[in-house]
Amino acid sequence: MLIGEYRHSIDTKRRISVPAKMRKDLGERFVITRGLDSCLFVYSMNEWEKLSTKLSELPMGKSATRNFVRLMLAGASDVELDGLGRVLIPEYLKKYAGLQKNAVIAGVNTRMEIWDAGKWDEFKNKTESNADELAENLGELGVY
Repeated sequence: MLIGEYRHSIDTKRRISVPAKMRKDLGERFVITRGLDSCLFVYSMNEWEKLSTKLSELPMGKSATRNFVRLMLAGASDVELDGLGRVLIPEYLKKYAGLQKNAVIAGVNTRMEIWDAGKWDEFKNKTESNADELAENLGELGVY
């Protein structure tokens, strides 16, 4: 399970260190793709296979479905850790997420997310200020 919040720098060659605790679950090779909320989603190969299978089974009749599948699949990049536990973020994904020098790596159960640190701080502050409302909504669904 991928959990936790870690702050790392992106070097001039677009490399970022993957926390050692997450490397075990992700493996040496994994997939980075466009995520939601202006971040990148990172999946182990096993989780990526599950997700891509689900996406390929969606009905293609609606443009919103086609667009989402394109967003996720066409934006994906198969990457490998280097000897120092870093991964190279493709330029188009770095641009998509607006990643600058400082980034946040967040573990979100079956995926890791990579955020620009400023965007993460904005997201986190907004979400934390609405925590009671979120819990109320999840309670209505029987989740919390």
